Amino acid sequence: MNIYLAGGMRTNWQDKVIEAVGFAHRIFDPRKKGAEKSMTLEEYGTWDLTYVKKCDIVFVYMEKTNPSGIGLACEAGVGYGIGKTVITVIEPDNEHQADRYIAFLKKVSHVVFDNLEDGIEYLKAYV
Repeated sequence: MNIYLAGGMRTNWQDKVIEAVGFAHRIFDPRKKGAEKSMTLEEYGTWDLTYVKKCDIVFVYMEKTNPSGIGLACEAGVGYGIGKTVITVIEPDNEHQADRYIAFLKKVSHVVFDNLEDGIEYLKAYV
């Protein structure tokens, strides 16, 4: 199973997912892209969407402190639109986004959880 990790880059939440399921799956972690050279915004976006297309599951984590969420929303929407399974975690009480934008993210998700641990437990069912 190939899993794309969509979400913020500040808290290293990806490490928890990788630790829980990483050895059973191939993980596409956007933190790892461009390690050899700096990339333009267009190059980053192309990398992201290429690996969304290659994955089986898009695992989305919208932390309440995420200042935008635009990237993860795009990745979730593309994944959903091309038939990938989208598992989304949306922390309650978002500090930056209105509820209507959070509701839109739910529309492009197959299943939604309100904490990372529950999302990871569900993801582990795909092992």
